[in-house]
Amino acid sequence: MNALEGPPVGRFAPSPTGAMHLGNARTALLAWLHSRAHGGRHLLRFEDLDTGRVRGWAYDATHRDLEWLGLDWDAEYLQSERLPLYAEALGRLDTYPCTCTRKEIAAAIQDSAGAPHGEEAVYPGLCRDGSVLAGSDLNRPAARRWRVPERTVCVSDELTGTTLCQSLASEVGDFVLRRNDGVFAYHLAVVVDDAAMGVTDIVRGADLWMATPRQVALQRALGFPTPRYLHVPLMTDFRGERLAKRDGAPPVMALREAGQSPGRVLSELARSLNEPSFIAVPDEITAAELIPLWRETGHFHSMK
Repeated sequence: MNALEGPPVGRFAPSPTGAMHLGNARTALLAWLHSRAHGGRHLLRFEDLDTGRVRGWAYDATHRDLEWLGLDWDAEYLQSERLPLYAEALGRLDTYPCTCTRKEIAAAIQDSAGAPHGEEAVYPGLCRDGSVLAGSDLNRPAARRWRVPERTVCVSDELTGTTLCQSLASEVGDFVLRRNDGVFAYHLAVVVDDAAMGVTDIVRGADLWMATPRQVALQRALGFPTPRYLHVPLMTDFRGERLAKRDGAPPVMALREAGQSPGRVLSELARSLNEPSFIAVPDEITAAELIPLWRETGHFHSMK
């Protein structure tokens, strides 16, 4: 099922686990530009299911950072307030309890003669038939894994024009939809939310590209439409490494509180794309002034 035609509905979906860094801000900017350039709606969704990592002050800091940059939104959601929706979707899927630890899974993969050698370890199906590993604690809390269908799922990226195909069984494996501590998994939550919120266009970081086929598979299993995906390059530091909160990437909050000009920050974010229409932007610019440049780029189809 394809996404509906008409003005897009986009979203920026940060995790409130700390201050928003410049890489987050650039993705937020591009998602906002895509929504606004086409006269669409733009949503803000806090992905705050992992409460152990959430920092209460991060909600307000994110609001202030986005407003400072001139990036508005039409509606706001908290995933932590949407748990019944995820539970309902989980109940519609073919899942099974899994009590395997990471150590047990790693040992089983190591012992397998056909152990995979790709980027991501594939769950070997230890609990798929309801069996229990010898010596396992029967009282151990169980996660819920989706029994993935035996099919290959292909998805196209509207930004780069590339197509990614994955065999769910051999390249992904049965993946967790609810952790053993009761927290719903990212993949399930975003699929449910995007469908419920009518999201048609998803602009997000390239680090999530490899996860897209499994999300499309969930959409199909639940009868949800598939949005258009645009995966943007990650912002890197002087060493060419991706910016991340855990690595001490510069927080937008610090720049804002230090009295930096938001127009200068926006200019630097745009120039960092190394896209011809954006390299020549003035030293200071507003988010609204960047909208025509987004249109001129053809949605950055030439960007690598």
